Amino acid sequence: MTVDIHLRDLPIALIGTAGGALALWANAPVGITIPTALLIVFEIRVRRWCRRT
Repeated sequence: MTVDIHLRDLPIALIGTAGGALALWANAPVGITIPTALLIVFEIRVRRWCRRT
């Protein structure tokens, strides 16, 4: 299994950062705001490798 984490393109990263900051400013729960903003900012791929027998 491999997990690849990359930053997305700049406009999407800025949208994620601004959305997270706005949600924190509006007193949204931190446990929801931070993971959501990180999922917008980062491109996360999980790949499973199966061995052939």
